Amino acid sequence: MADRKEAPSFGAFVRKPARESAPGRAIKASSDEGLRPETAESFPADAVEVGAVIDAYGLKGWVKVAPHAQGGSALLSGKRWWLVKGREHRSSVRLAAKVHGDSVVGQIAGVADRDAALLLRGSRIYVSRAEFPAPAADEYYWVDLMGLDVVNETGIELGHVADLIDNGAQSVLRIEYPSMDKDGKPATGERLIPFVGVFVKTVDLAAKRIVVDWEADY
Repeated sequence: MADRKEAPSFGAFVRKPARESAPGRAIKASSDEGLRPETAESFPADAVEVGAVIDAYGLKGWVKVAPHAQGGSALLSGKRWWLVKGREHRSSVRLAAKVHGDSVVGQIAGVADRDAALLLRGSRIYVSRAEFPAPAADEYYWVDLMGLDVVNETGIELGHVADLIDNGAQSVLRIEYPSMDKDGKPATGERLIPFVGVFVKTVDLAAKRIVVDWEADY
């Protein structure tokens, strides 16, 4: 299986202050459940990268994870964590997880001590998009916005969402559109539109369209 570089990282745009994430509920696993090897075919088609293991936590097999989005809600809700480290792909049932400062700590079946947890450092964690918690009003997952068409209020097409940037103060849509370079050859233009209410008027996931208050010559 490839390193899944094509899979977008998970994130959430939030137009209002983020709510504190509740601790993830513990999940019971059968006695023979543990880390199992995976293949390209067994990985979920909707798997989204949501964090990375950065260290062990404690002595009983817990790991410390840097989430890709504030609160790490997908890590807390995912029933199974899918792990990628180099060419190795594995998965396991998430037994427990909770927010710990700006990280998430959790335990998965088959990892019972600190030494085993340390072996997971550097693993990228994926969760099935179907297991993400429902977003609140005016909240959108980055993965759901990728590829959406962007038009302004007069109907002029501005391009499509190619990427998302978090500059610390706000989220920013990176829009790509067909253009021409100085030699008249086809090129890709770029627009950066802050994802804030003054500019973003509507987000229609069903229609795959975002309407913004933004002129084409900005």
